Amino acid sequence: MFSTGASCLIAISSAVEAATESQLARGELLYSTHCLACHTEQMHWRDRGLVTDMDSLLAQVRRWQNVSRARWSEADIEAVTQYLNSLYYKFPSARQDH
Repeated sequence: MFSTGASCLIAISSAVEAATESQLARGELLYSTHCLACHTEQMHWRDRGLVTDMDSLLAQVRRWQNVSRARWSEADIEAVTQYLNSLYYKFPSARQDH
């Protein structure tokens, strides 16, 4: 039998996993709808040096959603950032807060 604390940890872990899956799905939808017409897989090659970590990836997503006037929320920007990272970049997920 699980203790209440262990049950809470399992519930929190499941909720975080579901939120992450939901966030990735949202990011994929936004990217496919607003970005894929111009961006190909080649856009995400690392050799250009614009994206070197999660912070720079987030900055580029924020920059291009502003250029395209997409008017995404911060949660949408984060979702697209996480989606691109999971698909192309594979940076450690935790960003450094400055």
